[in-house]
Amino acid sequence: MFDIGIGELLVILIVAVVVIGPKDLPLAMRTAGRWIGKMRRVSAHFRSGIDTMVREAELEEMEKKWKAQNEEIMRRSAALTEAEGGAAVMTGPPVAADPAPTDPEPPADAASDKPAPKGSDHVQG
Repeated sequence: MFDIGIGELLVILIVAVVVIGPKDLPLAMRTAGRWIGKMRRVSAHFRSGIDTMVREAELEEMEKKWKAQNEEIMRRSAALTEAEGGAAVMTGPPVAADPAPTDPEPPADAASDKPAPKGSDHVQG
């Protein structure tokens, strides 16, 4: 902000010693430091307030934009639904048709189709 170099600070210090005097210089520096600290706190508070207001304004703008986009999407969705004759509009990935169930076990009557072992009088039932 202020572009003060070493030479300029030295001139300010010499003038302060001559005008204020070496005895009262520490008290004057302490007082100046307190005032500078207060000014920094006030400016930081002011800056944070401005930043908060800017963020809130940007957030409101984004909310308006999102609301407008959402309304447009809802209008398009309603138009698609009406165009399809009231059929539901698919919004997700397509669902595969249910394939025919595969039965890993043989049917219960398959065992009776097998011939009985020879020499066995056992009847399967």
